[in-house]
Amino acid sequence: MSAQRSAGRVLGAADGDGLEHLARVGLIAYGVVHLLLAWLALQLAWGGGDQQADQSGAMATLAESPLGKPLLWIVAVGLIALAVWQALEVVRWRSGWSASGKQRTRALRRSGKAVVKAAVYAALAVLAIRFATGSSSSGSSSQQQQDTAAGVFGWPAGRWLVGAAGLVLVGVGAYHVYKGVTKRFLKEIDLGEAPRPAVRLVTRLGQVGYPGKGVALGVVGGLLVYAAVTFDPAKATGLDGAMHTILDAPFGQWLLTLVALGIAAFGAYLFVRARYPERT
Repeated sequence: MSAQRSAGRVLGAADGDGLEHLARVGLIAYGVVHLLLAWLALQLAWGGGDQQADQSGAMATLAESPLGKPLLWIVAVGLIALAVWQALEVVRWRSGWSASGKQRTRALRRSGKAVVKAAVYAALAVLAIRFATGSSSSGSSSQQQQDTAAGVFGWPAGRWLVGAAGLVLVGVGAYHVYKGVTKRFLKEIDLGEAPRPAVRLVTRLGQVGYPGKGVALGVVGGLLVYAAVTFDPAKATGLDGAMHTILDAPFGQWLLTLVALGIAAFGAYLFVRARYPERT
């Protein structure tokens, strides 16, 4: 969640309360997406609902609700704001690219993370806009992801690229679990002026939320690796496929419920995080 850190710094430079409120809207919007994902995963676990348990399903659920279209536009604007702030974070760390030693390594690492997050936020914003305007594809997102994987398989070394992407996601998922278990996320948050109950709330939500999201990301990555190993793009089914894979495991109904609760906790964590800045 370096988005809030960069937001705080950029907002201070811009001296605009409107931008600060937009940053909070962005974090809350991202939290809403996670809460919807958690709801869809719970429905999948207990046999209800007909939406895919992924980002497309979350946006479709929001679109079908009362005031769904205006809410989708708010979500889109908030996510665009987060994408812009991540892009500004890259600009901020650009001066460190020409440095040496740890300073250069840190600048490159922060820049890389910011680029990835900006791409994720931008992609989700585009998805929200497509549902808000009614131009979303009628095909399933899992099928689209399989088609994308099949296309990449046709590139030179495409199979290796798909496998590498899967390993990266597995690593990101493992890091999320590590971050939650060790409470490392607390080092990124400035809770100096937060009351003790708020500190406890942030801590508990992060401890549950980061591992829950990490497991989901890890399974998505594992499916990509499996698709690369078997040279079968049908295995690259994305987040919805990951939820079904968890459900099909022994005690899958309860495992998927735990993952859903973890994702919900991460969404609630983002709500609380919108209240407090990150450490600089």
